[in-house]
Amino acid sequence: MNASAMVWNGAALGLDPAVAAAGATAALVTLVVLAIALVRTARARAVEANARMLLAQEVEERLGELARLQAEMAGRVQTMGEMLAGRQAELVTAVGERLDAVTNRLGQSLETTTRHTVEGLRHLHERLAVIDSAQRNLTELTSQVTSLREVLANKQARGAFGQARMEAIVRDGLPPGSYKFQPTLSNGMRPDCAVFLPDGRPLIIDAKFPLEAVTALREAKSDEDRRRAGQRLRQDVGKHVSDIASKYLIPGETQDMALMFVPSESVYAELYDGFDDVVQKAHRARVVLVSPSLLMLAIQVVQQIQKDARMREAASRIQVEVGHLAEDLARLRERVVKLERHFSQANEDIRQILISADKIEKRAARIDDLDFGEEHAAPASGVVASAPVAHKLPAQD
Repeated sequence: MNASAMVWNGAALGLDPAVAAAGATAALVTLVVLAIALVRTARARAVEANARMLLAQEVEERLGELARLQAEMAGRVQTMGEMLAGRQAELVTAVGERLDAVTNRLGQSLETTTRHTVEGLRHLHERLAVIDSAQRNLTELTSQVTSLREVLANKQARGAFGQARMEAIVRDGLPPGSYKFQPTLSNGMRPDCAVFLPDGRPLIIDAKFPLEAVTALREAKSDEDRRRAGQRLRQDVGKHVSDIASKYLIPGETQDMALMFVPSESVYAELYDGFDDVVQKAHRARVVLVSPSLLMLAIQVVQQIQKDARMREAASRIQVEVGHLAEDLARLRERVVKLERHFSQANEDIRQILISADKIEKRAARIDDLDFGEEHAAPASGVVASAPVAHKLPAQD
């Protein structure tokens, strides 16, 4: 509806033209406002549609990107799955190999441990057997020590024990004839042993060491008992040293010193550690205390001295034999010279014989070359003549 129509209508209706014009104007304004509103609404709707379209495009793009990412994720998940499956297979294989190796090593280790355990048990049984044997030996030794203590309690038995040990050392170290047990000296005394030295004077060895004082010293409980036992030991050993010096040291007949045999290394060490005055007194009396090891050493020295003496005694005979050897060598040289002359003569004879043999060979050849008519005529008659035999003539120069 336009304004003219409205004016016409107003005129037709008999309205005032001013009123109609105002109404038309109002209507026109209303229409303009409605048009503006419609335009704005259309624009808003277009903007909204455009926004919705943009949003839809963005959503579509987002959905496409999401789909692409989802596809990529699916591919990566599949790849990771395949990789995990391969790694899992490799892991299973590696774990299986490791388990096999560990099982093998464990088996070898168990076998080695079992073998070592068996060997250790075997060695342990052997050690136990050795310990049992040692225990039996200790038991026997205990009984023997008890018997030895009973033997040493008797003075005569103790002297026999020292004598036997000294004799064993001397027999083991010296040849027979270089010593004598219980010899008789010019004063009627009979020492335990006499070892003969190269100068003819024997070295006297006494084996009757007084052990009562040593036993009392070891069994002493208090300081007073030890003091009394020490005094007794000094008296007994001093008296025995004096007896050896007075009985067995004979000037011109025996050596200037004698040996007093102590049958125990511990007793000897105890004397040297705690009773140096006794040892010095014995040295001044020209009596030397010797333990079993020192007596063995002294016997070895004596053996070497005797060997050197025998070598000195044999030196003159060796010189005589060397002289005879030189004479035999001179005679041998003369005989070799004669033999050389005989060889020279034999070589000359052989040369002459070879010359004679050459001459004989030449003469035989000349004889073989001789022409005999009868022998040459025989083949014509059909008879083969035998060749002449060349007889060797005696050799002529």
